[in-house]
Amino acid sequence: MKRAAHRKQQGAALVIGLVLLTILTLLAITGMNTSTTELIMAGNEQFRQNAFQAAETGRENALRALPLVNTNGTPETVPVTPVVAGSTDTYTTTSTWLAEDQDIAGYKAGAFVGNHYVITSTGRSARNALAEHEQGAFVLNGGGGNNDPGNPGAPLVGADPL
Repeated sequence: MKRAAHRKQQGAALVIGLVLLTILTLLAITGMNTSTTELIMAGNEQFRQNAFQAAETGRENALRALPLVNTNGTPETVPVTPVVAGSTDTYTTTSTWLAEDQDIAGYKAGAFVGNHYVITSTGRSARNALAEHEQGAFVLNGGGGNNDPGNPGAPLVGADPL
């Protein structure tokens, strides 16, 4: 009787071992796929941040050049510019004059002229990462000479969010 029971059990350990090995292999493959996906997601986030920083660089450069933008309402676009020479991260900016304001609070009428602008900056990075920023700005002209509010002079630049 013992021999009959012993013969029925032959090979059972092999089958159980193979089943466990298959389960462990599936778990390992799933873990590798998950880590690969997370690595790609981290890379995408990094490229998105690079695009964000490129758009910020374009916005800052456009603010510096704002007093040179024409005041006829025609948008002025800075073409695709690399953030750093040889970089894949680029930006494009568009600065548009919106309106003029001669009634500046706290000063006599006509002492200062304020120009309202809007700047749109688009940053691009690898894997089609894209970030677009829009900011309003106000350039105050006047105060030349001894900063007398009655005399026109060099522009004073200040940014205000839209």
